[in-house]
Amino acid sequence: MTLSVPPARAVDLRLESVDDVLDRVERSLQVCIDRDTVIRKRRSVGGRTDRGTWVRVERRSFGRIGAQGGNGPETAAVLRGVAMPDWYAGVTWRDGAEPVMWRADETELITAPPVAQAALVIEDPRLPSTWWTALNATLDALATQHTPRIATPDTESITQDVVDVTIRAVFPELPDLSVDEWAPAHADLTWANVTGPDFCVIDWEDWGMAPRGLDAATLWGNALAVPALADRVWRERRPDLESRSGRLMALFFCTKVVGPHSHEADPRLVPARKEAARLARELQSV
Repeated sequence: MTLSVPPARAVDLRLESVDDVLDRVERSLQVCIDRDTVIRKRRSVGGRTDRGTWVRVERRSFGRIGAQGGNGPETAAVLRGVAMPDWYAGVTWRDGAEPVMWRADETELITAPPVAQAALVIEDPRLPSTWWTALNATLDALATQHTPRIATPDTESITQDVVDVTIRAVFPELPDLSVDEWAPAHADLTWANVTGPDFCVIDWEDWGMAPRGLDAATLWGNALAVPALADRVWRERRPDLESRSGRLMALFFCTKVVGPHSHEADPRLVPARKEAARLARELQSV
């Protein structure tokens, strides 16, 4: 018999008090978190500690835990050749009132700022050539590794069915959307999760196996409002993005932007429509 997982209440940690959570983390990890440095996101908060490290706390529903095969930052700590913060310690506990788990990870403090404060960019960050070299080295190294984890872009486990449903919501006529290559991916490689000008990838909670090209497509898609930057991402990651799986992931990203939940104010909308049409034609012709 399959037991259903009760749904968790939708929560935005930018709007709710997390003082009790941070107090518990401080006691468990024996650190003091500088409240003036705390950054709050929808499902995580993080801040500097008194021993020169960073602590990130995440709230995750039971429904998102099964396919992951362990905590993201902790399991990612064994990856080789990947530019990411060193992981030091962690603590997990079950919420007493809701079907959610809380997880806190203490990691190396990365002083380079994120390239953007949001997932997408609207201005060219003018990244140095060393940044692009480091990006390529990290994504190439990540693709060679192995994990039982399933990636969860946008908090949802990525499967062939998810790819089919997402793309066919916009392009129902496409006959074959089968993914032929899978590889480890960060799965949330937005401009807010890469630092610059010194390159590093942060926030590894969603990493796992995904269609080849997911990370490149995510970075490219979130640069569509800056055509020169999007073109640079495509050139740098051409082997991934021009593979069959990579084209599918680029189309997968674009259909999320232009699909049923599109927003007219989204600066990616117009270029995403153009790119989606191009990618659909290319996938039909191969």
